[in-house]
Amino acid sequence: MKNDWKSFALQLIDGGFACPTEMGEEIYKNSLLINSEVALFLTKGQCGKSLVMIERKENSLFADIVAAETGNFHGSNYKIAELSHANAVVMRRHIAFMNPVAFGRNSFSLGLGDRLGLASPGHLRCLKGSGIRPVLAQQSIRELNLTQRTYEDVLDATSWAVLQEGFQDGFGADGDHLKKAEEVKMALDLGFSMITLDCSEKIDNTIDSLTAAEVALRYKGLAPELCARMECEYLGKTFPVGDIAITFSTEALQRTLLTYGETLAFIQEIYAGYIACHSMPVDFELSIDETTTPTTVEAHYFMAAEMVKAGIELASLAPRFCGEFQKAIDYIGDLSRFEAEYVVHAAIADYFGYRLSIHSGSDKFKVFPIVGQYTRGRVHVKTAGTNYLEALRVICRVEPALFRQICAHARMRFPDATKFYHVTTDLSKIPDADALPDSELERMLNEQDARQLLHITFGFVLTDKDAAGNYVFRDRLYAIWEAHEEEYANILVQHIGKHIQLLKERLPEQKGN
Repeated sequence: MKNDWKSFALQLIDGGFACPTEMGEEIYKNSLLINSEVALFLTKGQCGKSLVMIERKENSLFADIVAAETGNFHGSNYKIAELSHANAVVMRRHIAFMNPVAFGRNSFSLGLGDRLGLASPGHLRCLKGSGIRPVLAQQSIRELNLTQRTYEDVLDATSWAVLQEGFQDGFGADGDHLKKAEEVKMALDLGFSMITLDCSEKIDNTIDSLTAAEVALRYKGLAPELCARMECEYLGKTFPVGDIAITFSTEALQRTLLTYGETLAFIQEIYAGYIACHSMPVDFELSIDETTTPTTVEAHYFMAAEMVKAGIELASLAPRFCGEFQKAIDYIGDLSRFEAEYVVHAAIADYFGYRLSIHSGSDKFKVFPIVGQYTRGRVHVKTAGTNYLEALRVICRVEPALFRQICAHARMRFPDATKFYHVTTDLSKIPDADALPDSELERMLNEQDARQLLHITFGFVLTDKDAAGNYVFRDRLYAIWEAHEEEYANILVQHIGKHIQLLKERLPEQKGN
């Protein structure tokens, strides 16, 4: 058959809408949907991707789609439409699997922050048959600002991707690290199925550095009735959590209440005002990880217990673990200490019935077996920036000169990027890309310091403009990535596949295999 949509459509019309075994590269075979009213599929041409829709019987889906081209083909009306926001809204209204869903408290899920809007096809192929649920749309406000995208962009890209891949098993959409009520409302109104509430602005990070005497003095400034209630409920008591006993000393309780006390009213306000009354199920995640010091087991238990008392149902909670979860590189810290503390955190989460959430989870290969083992696959792990780095791997292979330019720009912008991200990058250890032959450029994406440099400067690479107001890199990058869509997907299958393999390495049901 010819490599065009009309040849395909003719077979659909004349052949009883049976999908041919051979198909041109311009047609996404898995996107084919057929019912009594319409047949539709996605195509890719010189101007990008399009939706082709053939009307079999008069229907509202066909009528509502905004077409760039209409006509009649062998007796059937057709439309060719852009993958626009307006059309994405229509498709989500009519096609259920293009909408995000909540996964609840018992799933094994992976957050896949796609900063480019191009990674979801590869992610879906990687997760196929793994038993891990995909949270495909996952972006923070910070990431949106740095990439100049919107939540509409993020959700639309994901919806079109699940159609392209024919994925009908359900995906999540996470309004990640939201700090304000208006941000939560915006995400929910758009249809996001998960809210990660970032409490960092309500957490007092100064308490950890105070002496016991200073803590006691500061504690005296709290409302007496609050202190009395908390002391009655926690002080000197032992709380069994599985095989683990948690007790609150006077100092531990005082530090916990001073550090996290302000978060309680904030969480209750958001939950009651937006989550509890939402028309659809929402996975509500509590983020207390954006702090300078690790979350103590007492603090974790305290926050969980207070959520129960307030009638707040958590789907997941993200503590701040010991060690460092820096961007784009493996875990830094004492692995034995991490495991010892993680066991307790996992037990607390299990006791209260929610999942642990691991933030900045990209490339944390050392801890993945531990994470999977002690949560028994009942966990949420977030990744993001690693997908951008793997996209740069495509650039290395296809346009090495462009990759060198990006490296130089990243060095120039590095001081600006460190305002948004904490890293320990040593620029002196990064090789000069201009001095490397093409064949060695890709190894920069395997080295710690270079990875961090390229990771945290993504926003500037994607959005910086020249004196004439044109993007320095963005248009060229997207043209390459879209032309090499399959190569990017295959790279992601390998890279994210390593994450999955290690997360499942020690699952109890896999022992002895």
